[in-house]
Amino acid sequence: MTPGTKLAMDRQPAAQPQLRWSALQIDHLDALLAVENQCYSHPWTRGNFIDSMAMGYAIQLLWIDSQLVGYFVAMQGVDEVHLLNITVNPHHQHQGWAKVLLEQLKSWAASVRAGTIWLEVRKGNMRAQQIYLRFGFEAVGLRKGYYPVSHLEREDAMVMRYLLPVSA
Repeated sequence: MTPGTKLAMDRQPAAQPQLRWSALQIDHLDALLAVENQCYSHPWTRGNFIDSMAMGYAIQLLWIDSQLVGYFVAMQGVDEVHLLNITVNPHHQHQGWAKVLLEQLKSWAASVRAGTIWLEVRKGNMRAQQIYLRFGFEAVGLRKGYYPVSHLEREDAMVMRYLLPVSA
């Protein structure tokens, strides 16, 4: 055996990252809020997330090993779902994770027999709008002054919907 042979045999294959979903738990809040605060000028607060948990909203977190990749918060209504928050960790943006989160949202919405997913997105957030359009959402309206910009200014929101396929 040559010296290089032993070295090659001693190498272990790299462990595959573990991708997993979880519902939001109280002990996840610090990690979630760290991401939320990096991503938004007007982030949700700890209280907003706790209230959402108390209301029974769907709050799904996507992890790679112990790192939070992203999450969504959705509210179930009669025959519809309203996406309230969807966020990808800045360290994982531009890698397709928004689509993974939207696919999980779509699967959950179908499981609760929703026919439509609704959302609002900042009118100026063209990147997010493009992601939603590519996924199959359509712009259907405008909410004037929906999002805060400063204590004096507000930004309009595009209202978008996704029609889920009717299952037989």
